[in-house]
Amino acid sequence: MSETPVKQQSTAAFYGQAVASFAVALAAVGLGILYLDANAWVRSFLAIAVLYLTTSAFTLAKVIRDRQEAGQIVSRVDQARMEKLLAEHDPFQKL
Repeated sequence: MSETPVKQQSTAAFYGQAVASFAVALAAVGLGILYLDANAWVRSFLAIAVLYLTTSAFTLAKVIRDRQEAGQIVSRVDQARMEKLLAEHDPFQKL
């Protein structure tokens, strides 16, 4: 229990690449919708669909991250309890 786990953090390059990739993908889809040979209703529907898909993806990523972090906390509490039981256990104690 004396070990403190090191929190893993993404590098600045990975973060920058992820942001740039997201921006390029969203801009490409936006330009594709803008220059689509269709009437305004179709382009508007596709734009709203892209915005909804984007917010849904962010929400899903947050929910998955939160669930993983909660699982790690429960695991650490269980590990601490087990270590306490093992530390208090005396195998040579007479019953």
